[in-house]
Amino acid sequence: MSVARLAGYDVAGVLMRYLLAVLALCGAMMAADCPKQPKEASALSETEHNWAQSLEKRDVTILGCILANEFQDVGVSGALSDRAATLAKAGEAATGPARHHGLSELRPVVQGDFGYIRGIAAVVDGEGKTLARVRFTDVYAYRDGRWQCVSGQETFIKEAEKK
Repeated sequence: MSVARLAGYDVAGVLMRYLLAVLALCGAMMAADCPKQPKEASALSETEHNWAQSLEKRDVTILGCILANEFQDVGVSGALSDRAATLAKAGEAATGPARHHGLSELRPVVQGDFGYIRGIAAVVDGEGKTLARVRFTDVYAYRDGRWQCVSGQETFIKEAEKK
């Protein structure tokens, strides 16, 4: 048995994913100054667009400014992910094919220091084919002069709903 495949595990693959996650977290943590934002609904929409652009640009530093330390997300499969896992996944995506993340039907609401936004996100490949559409809700807290996402949830939109 080779060292690269120990006890049925692809050690090199696991190590590479671990290193990518560490690099993603270091980049996000080293973001000295996250941009300030007004406490307005339009800033929530802008933040969502920045999130989509961070995925397209494969920039976990931007995403690190958006996600609060206690961030948790319920994905389309029902699995719960925390901030570290979300940043690591975004860092891993940097090695995959480029994808466009389009947003529509954004509906932001602000109530004091909290806000939420609902919308639709579409993932489109380089040839213009829509790979997935999800309806999402993200919940934000206004802290340190900017909106920080504390919770999110996505649900796949079935083919019948797309029309």
